[in-house]
Amino acid sequence: MNAFTIKDIENLSGVKAHTIRIWEQRYNFLKPQRTGTNIRYYSNEELKTILNIALLNKYGFKISHINKMNFEEINQKLFSLSHHYAQQERIVNQLITYMVDLDMDVFEELLDREIEAKGIEKIINDILFPFLEKIGILWLTNNINPAQEHLVTNIIRQKLLVGIETAVSQIKSEKVALMFLPEGEFHELGLLYVYFLLKNRGVKVLYLGADVPLTDVAFIVNAKKPDFVYTHLTALSANFNIERFVNNLHAKISNIPVLISGPFTLTYKKDIPGNFHLKRSLEEVKEYIS
Repeated sequence: MNAFTIKDIENLSGVKAHTIRIWEQRYNFLKPQRTGTNIRYYSNEELKTILNIALLNKYGFKISHINKMNFEEINQKLFSLSHHYAQQERIVNQLITYMVDLDMDVFEELLDREIEAKGIEKIINDILFPFLEKIGILWLTNNINPAQEHLVTNIIRQKLLVGIETAVSQIKSEKVALMFLPEGEFHELGLLYVYFLLKNRGVKVLYLGADVPLTDVAFIVNAKKPDFVYTHLTALSANFNIERFVNNLHAKISNIPVLISGPFTLTYKKDIPGNFHLKRSLEEVKEYIS
């Protein structure tokens, strides 16, 4: 079983921690445990409960009414939501619950059904991207088991690779992008997602992959002269220093744009070289690409 903090629950559900505490006081559906130092933590079942309740509440159901529903009634109401975005959020929430319960067969079956019905491009943009955005914070804070992360990562990686392989762009572009993850970084999903977006826009991608020394990046930059370089920092080692990384990368690449995204950029407050661009989320990367 996982133990989720109230901040985890806030990030995953979109419900503010203050509101979650009020719900706990007024209604029966949440009963968090507490540590020896009186800090709340939530189980898998409580996570699933609040994801479902938050979604129903977002699309018009009053909390007082939801509180009176049993499990079957809540599920019926969830599947009755007709709004396009409500259906997307329901599927994302299902993927989260399958992940925390280690139901990987069901996780992949759901993805495959959606891909067959709507196409790989739509599912990558509408389902996998929001899913990765939601659970990224859990991976960064180690609040899910590494085994869960590896299982989910491998399934999504396969789907992204299929999307990249089959992507055909209607846009003609002369742009070339070089993509890599620095030494010690192995979380490829964010990078692969942007690879997919770029290929869809006709951009040629030089993909170096994970755990790449900066000397190798500099060698390819000098040899192939890409239009920009992109990396996504998700969960590096504790001794990773982003300021040192930026300075070392700038020493090797000073004449073309360098984009850096990922959770590490959220806390970086120092000045950056003029050719560097920090993107605080994959959504900002999408806007830049567009």
